[in-house]
Amino acid sequence: MCIFKNLYLLDQETFSCSICLDFLKDPVTIPCGHSYCMNCIKHHWDEENGKKLHSCPQCRQTFTPRPVLLKNTMLADLVEQLKKTGLQAAPADHCYAGPEDVACDVCTRKRLKAIKSCLVCLVSYCEKHLQPHFKSYAFENHQLVDPSNQLQENICSRHDEVMKIFCRTDQQCICYLCLMDEHKGHDTVSSEAERTERQRELEGSRLNIQQRIQDREKDLKLLHQEVEAINLSADKTVEDSEKIFTELIRLMAKRSSRVKQQVRSQQRTEVSRVKELQEKLEQEITELKRNDAELKLLSHTEDLNQLLLNYPSLSPLSESTDSSSIIIRPLRYFEDVTAAVSGLRDELQDVLREKWTNPKTRAGFLKYSCDVTLDPNTATTWLSLSDENRKAKVMREEQSYSSHPDRFSGCDQVLSRESLTGRCYWEVKWRGGGVDVAVAYKSISRKGNGDECVFGYNNKSWALRCNKNSCNFQYNKVQTPVSGPRSSRLGVYLDHRAGILSFYSVSETMTLLHRVQTTFTQPLYIFELSSLCELIDQESFNRLY
Repeated sequence: MCIFKNLYLLDQETFSCSICLDFLKDPVTIPCGHSYCMNCIKHHWDEENGKKLHSCPQCRQTFTPRPVLLKNTMLADLVEQLKKTGLQAAPADHCYAGPEDVACDVCTRKRLKAIKSCLVCLVSYCEKHLQPHFKSYAFENHQLVDPSNQLQENICSRHDEVMKIFCRTDQQCICYLCLMDEHKGHDTVSSEAERTERQRELEGSRLNIQQRIQDREKDLKLLHQEVEAINLSADKTVEDSEKIFTELIRLMAKRSSRVKQQVRSQQRTEVSRVKELQEKLEQEITELKRNDAELKLLSHTEDLNQLLLNYPSLSPLSESTDSSSIIIRPLRYFEDVTAAVSGLRDELQDVLREKWTNPKTRAGFLKYSCDVTLDPNTATTWLSLSDENRKAKVMREEQSYSSHPDRFSGCDQVLSRESLTGRCYWEVKWRGGGVDVAVAYKSISRKGNGDECVFGYNNKSWALRCNKNSCNFQYNKVQTPVSGPRSSRLGVYLDHRAGILSFYSVSETMTLLHRVQTTFTQPLYIFELSSLCELIDQESFNRLY
């Protein structure tokens, strides 16, 4: 609301022009009894020059013809007396309409902000000019709304009448003349009734939205709590892990020190044994050299009597030292210790890798089961795909596939349509002479039958080849024999991030056939091939397990 600085608000309002909101200048009184500045009401009626009716800006009463204006001398005298008191009617600056405000349509000079718009008058009013709507019964049925610059949209463009009716048939606002014309017989209600109905629907929608907001806020709160729980659990796990690893490192260091002590102790024992034997051998050599010298001297004696006299006095040879235990083994004296430590390392690596990266049961693997299909655009023309591209069969006749840049041209191979990242598990049923189960990068060559195209013969593919008698794993032309039970069903587990690729024989139990530990730099694609092989889908998993 506008706040006037003058304490004598009642007197000011009485002697102020409702158009310029200033003290009356040359006041005139029109037939309805309202008074204005002579220039203000003239200017107002001049703007209505195109109309035959002339209206009062306050009560909207109309006059025909245009009233003759005569100065109200009594009122002029009263205004002059009031001016002498020094009081001025000056609205606060913040009450004037700015560029983004709705201005009062009645104010003619510096226009005040409108506080309401009338949908009947199609006029926006400031507080001053709105008062007749509250004081006169003539405005009792007028509908006041928040100030709007779009009041003209409520006027029918055809009949220049206020649109007070809503046509539900055509979903638009109309005037009463439209109702008598093109909207005759349509389902219509008053605009007020439709607005009430729409507001009721909007209120219902708002209640629904607010309920959803509350639900989502609860969910969001739960998610925040989950994040907090995850962070707390992770921090606790890291703290506990650091303690455990610190203890493990301490135990390993202690064990390492003990192994060093045992090796050094054994080293001293062995060196002492060798040195003792060395001293015996040196003494024996000295004794043998002395006896050799005596024998040499005696062998040159020409006097037989002298020879017979000295011969019995020769020192008898001592028993020869046993040297059969001397076996030189360069760098292999303590190989059993090295083997034991290496075995401990390998065992620890296997335990950590197995426990942290691989599931332990079939149910655990099935949590990562992926639904994949074979891509017909990659299949060689000697392969036939069926069962929604889950089965592949080697044919005796070429298939009529269209030309495609992804198709293998010289190798009987096919890739999956889906790429594999993260953790994935799938199974293959096969029959016939053998089966090849492989994964490869999409960048593997497709043209010809050279090593760059064949799975397992390059560094872009990993292949397990099994038949009824043997099983081998092959990568980059290096072949590794694989032992384990044969089964008509093979399981493959991939942990792309950890760089683990494992092959299993699946029957009543799962038996690991081969595991690869590497670093995968691209997404992988499945390759399956036998006389007849089939990818098991998710529904089959559910039936099988």
